[in-house]
Amino acid sequence: MRFMVMVKASPESEAGRLPSERLIAEMTEFNDKLAASGHLLSAEGLTPSSQGARLWFSGEGAPEVIDGPFAETKELVAGLWILRGESLEEIVELMKRAPNPDGQPGTVEIRPLVEVG
Repeated sequence: MRFMVMVKASPESEAGRLPSERLIAEMTEFNDKLAASGHLLSAEGLTPSSQGARLWFSGEGAPEVIDGPFAETKELVAGLWILRGESLEEIVELMKRAPNPDGQPGTVEIRPLVEVG
């Protein structure tokens, strides 16, 4: 199974501030371990929502384009992993080991990807 692990945005990520050098180094090491174990398919950070857009499909007519930034930081995604694993529980256990050297509060959401076919 494949899973998407979403790192929720923070005021710092929405301001375009990069994580500390220590976090980047520890996250690189963590990602290397995920890759070596065969779990990691992709890992990416996202730019702030001010550099993005949303499309609103009302069901009638052309979609409406909404330019960022978007108001609700707690509902935004700042980065993601695509991981392969046997179960949600396995991925939860892997992600419990994700580094947080700066001790910042935050949320990581894990959801299975729909497998078609």
